[in-house]
Amino acid sequence: MSNRVERRRTRAGRGDGAAARAAIERALAAGDVPRAAALAEAALAAGASDPMFLNLAAWRREEAGDYRGAHELLRRALALAPGDVLIAGSIGAVLRKEGRHDEALAVLDRVVAAAPQHAAAWLERGYTLDSLKREEEAGESYRRALAIDPRLAPAHGRLADAAARRGRAEEARDQAARALALDPHEPAACAALATVAIEAREGAAAEALLRPLVDRVRGDDRTRTLTLLGDSLDRQDRTAAAFDCYGAAQANFRQVYRDALEPGPGRPSHRTFVERIAAQLDVPRAPAAAGDVPGAAATHVFLLGYPRSGTTLVENVLASAAGVTALEERDTLGAADDALIGNDGAMSDLAALDPALRERLSADYWRRVAAMGAATTGTFVDMNPLNGTRLPIIAALFPRARVLIMRRDPRDVVLSCYRINFTPSPAAWAFSDLEETARHYDALMSLTERARATLPLAFHEVRYDQLVTDFAPTVRAMADVIGLPWTDDFERFDRTAQRRGVRTASATQVRRGLFDGRGQWRRYAEQLAPVLPILRPWVERFGFAD
Repeated sequence: MSNRVERRRTRAGRGDGAAARAAIERALAAGDVPRAAALAEAALAAGASDPMFLNLAAWRREEAGDYRGAHELLRRALALAPGDVLIAGSIGAVLRKEGRHDEALAVLDRVVAAAPQHAAAWLERGYTLDSLKREEEAGESYRRALAIDPRLAPAHGRLADAAARRGRAEEARDQAARALALDPHEPAACAALATVAIEAREGAAAEALLRPLVDRVRGDDRTRTLTLLGDSLDRQDRTAAAFDCYGAAQANFRQVYRDALEPGPGRPSHRTFVERIAAQLDVPRAPAAAGDVPGAAATHVFLLGYPRSGTTLVENVLASAAGVTALEERDTLGAADDALIGNDGAMSDLAALDPALRERLSADYWRRVAAMGAATTGTFVDMNPLNGTRLPIIAALFPRARVLIMRRDPRDVVLSCYRINFTPSPAAWAFSDLEETARHYDALMSLTERARATLPLAFHEVRYDQLVTDFAPTVRAMADVIGLPWTDDFERFDRTAQRRGVRTASATQVRRGLFDGRGQWRRYAEQLAPVLPILRPWVERFGFAD
């Protein structure tokens, strides 16, 4: 709590609210931030105008999940106290919670440049980098925060959590011990220890760590705690109780991100977005002209399918070969999205795309890829399971690209998506409701199949069930399509995953080697019963019917 109190102490205005300010200062000195914030709200309602009052009132809104309201108050505070790094740091925090991660990072970069000893800003910057899946940079930011203030338990906790997700159990335990010595209930540290226990199949031990935390945490920490608690119960084969925990986690996610993500006027659901794109793919298209673009890879591969379908596994298999570079779920097509597709899925006429625009967008893509650290001298694999929505753009900009489509039993896929604590996004909102997950899956599969029928791209299907039961022939066929010779390094993909780090929810399975995750849905057949009719056509079409 101490760093949160500190970031709310800002320069007081002069001449108004002196009595209120004194009372607020006394509350802060006593560590009673909620009372200080309530007093600040009352003073503002009475006509006071003070950056400290606005900052504290913003904290109250933030705690209630009203991030937009908090942001508005903080902007008013900054207008009264330009250059106040504590207010600016708070703005970075609410921008992150609004899901505006790039904006948050830009603000926080300016804060730490102006005030390099501002430990709370380094901590918040770490949170933001974590949200952007830039884990190495996040870890460095946490370490910078700890170099300034070694008593920042959340920084130790986040370092512990990152180590646990990478399979570094001893490092996770060490950092968690440091965090818990400072705060016995630090959420990320408890999550780290629980993750280590779950991976070791010690479900009861993980449950014991998590149960005391459930009623103590809010926001994202509560979502994560409930998700892990579900996993700990799953490890004990208590599937009904586990499913209840997953449902509670998703309900909490929806409560936290309702303002930022709930579909409504001007904000179509992700399923509506997918359906609109599919509706525009009725007519087969001729291949676009494909000129040489500076910086382009010799061989270009898009790997997609659906979250939890095995894309991370295949990405690491391919990245194990010499001359292959892969990026895991990065926003490589952002500029093309902005230029060619609307928020509602309405697309430009890609068949009549201006050649100069096509060249500019293609060049921008390769610049982004290079800026993200990927080499493009050989084979480049762009992995994003939801890139089925970008297939029309891919066909327009990169007609020579190969497209690998992962196929896994739809029942396992939908269950797994519902069980996962995803980074907030419109798609994650869809996954927070079981029926909507199934309908979203149906929509994206419909789009993908229509794209295969209408777009002039080289498609190849990779089946998860064949990959885990007949690895070498399945990988050989995939490598032949790409133009890669067989190498025994493909079989050492678990070492590749350890070396590269895996940022998706599949990290644990990929580190283990060839994990056979087929048939998980059977243990939850009763809970999945309401959505099985939605999935049945795809189960049968893809050949997964019993």
